[in-house]
Amino acid sequence: MSGQVMPCSPQEIGSLFLFEKLTPEQLGRLCSEGRVERFEAGPVYTEGEPATCFFVMIEGTVVLSRRVGGDDVEVTRTSQPGVYAGAMQAYLGDRVRQLYNNSMRVTEPTRFFVLPADTFAAVMQEWFPMAVHLLEGLFFGSKSTQQAIGQRERLLALGSLSAGLTHELNNPAAAAVRATATLRERVAKMRHKLGVISAGPYPREALANLIEVQERTAELVAKAPTLSPLEAADREDALTDWLDDHGIPDGWRLAPTFVQAGLDVDWLDQVAADVDPEILPGAIGWLNYTVETELLMDEIEDSTTRISHLVDAAKQYSQLDRAPYQNADVHELLDSTLLMLSGKIGSRIEVVKDYDRTLPKIPAYPAELNQVWTNLIDNAVHAINSTGAEGTLTVRTALDHDRLLVEFRDTGPGVPQEIRGRIFDPFFTTKPVGEGTGLGLDISWRIVVNKHHGTLQVESEPGDTRFQVLLPLTATDDDTPEEPA
Repeated sequence: MSGQVMPCSPQEIGSLFLFEKLTPEQLGRLCSEGRVERFEAGPVYTEGEPATCFFVMIEGTVVLSRRVGGDDVEVTRTSQPGVYAGAMQAYLGDRVRQLYNNSMRVTEPTRFFVLPADTFAAVMQEWFPMAVHLLEGLFFGSKSTQQAIGQRERLLALGSLSAGLTHELNNPAAAAVRATATLRERVAKMRHKLGVISAGPYPREALANLIEVQERTAELVAKAPTLSPLEAADREDALTDWLDDHGIPDGWRLAPTFVQAGLDVDWLDQVAADVDPEILPGAIGWLNYTVETELLMDEIEDSTTRISHLVDAAKQYSQLDRAPYQNADVHELLDSTLLMLSGKIGSRIEVVKDYDRTLPKIPAYPAELNQVWTNLIDNAVHAINSTGAEGTLTVRTALDHDRLLVEFRDTGPGVPQEIRGRIFDPFFTTKPVGEGTGLGLDISWRIVVNKHHGTLQVESEPGDTRFQVLLPLTATDDDTPEEPA
């Protein structure tokens, strides 16, 4: 939008605080190469457009806003003469993209001193060379520092995840190894017991009955019910008494295995009815080995399935071999992140998943959203642990008008009101020295707001802190998601 060009007075612009130290010659140059423009109420420039001019308000009212998701959020409203905006980094030249980083509008007829960006850069470098060098060092130095510490933040998160994943993988892997060694021993004993039984003076029909009982027993083990500790103890006592009454040695040692397999006194009565009395003790011992081998194979299956799920979660979390931008199911991303962080979450924190499974897939960068989830969950866990008590982490998804909501709610001490406006600032952290870099929320903000055109906000009071991520349901014109393979 262009305004009405008006005469430029060196004395008037010299009265503005930005130019009050300039010489008459410098003010004259500004007026000759710049201009004064009067804008009616309405927009002056829009965020994201090429930054072609530097604006200094002479009189009027100006409003600056930033685009957050689908909304324009007002940042500043002022009538103070001398406030400035626009191409403020023109002195950096082509080393950075020269775009307006906010939108400006006026609410009443307003006059600006307007200086073309290339002229602003030239006078800065000519009149204030030392200041320009200092500003360049500050800009690029802080940018490099932020990148370096951002990389460290990612490495710390990766190290934490790797340690947690290794711990999670070690448990089922060790269980599978132990179960395999025990299984080999039990199978050897079963072969020996079968050899003893088959070498005895027993008719073929008795052995056939025993094999049939073994098959039925294996089927029962696969359908074993889950018993309460009290129910299990009562059943163990009943089985031990039955075994003792029938002259089976070490009944107290066999009973727990049978109970774990879901077997009861009725099953023992059926075995006694189908097997000749003279081979009952040997048959019970042989069936005990059968039950143990079935239970061990179940344990191996559970352990290897757990390992497989962890590997799948790691692949889902890292988004290996997947398109960087795709239609993604946020619930799959949340589940993989929670599983990867389960070791860090620990047993003192209860995780509640309040998912709306009817929500559609959304266009997103899944690997980067996983980083957002990681940062927010890590902060929630730290907040809960700081209380020294048990707590709850609730992860909720829902539809919020035309956006998808992902909310992380923790029962920690909350974010104090006085720092709530700073928590998304780079390098701001409330964690002890060495535990946080202050970039987790800044990185999350950039991923959600800048890359996904969404919103990241916080609501907090003691015992109830909620970080809310709002993501658009459809892609912008600049992005084209790919369907995951």
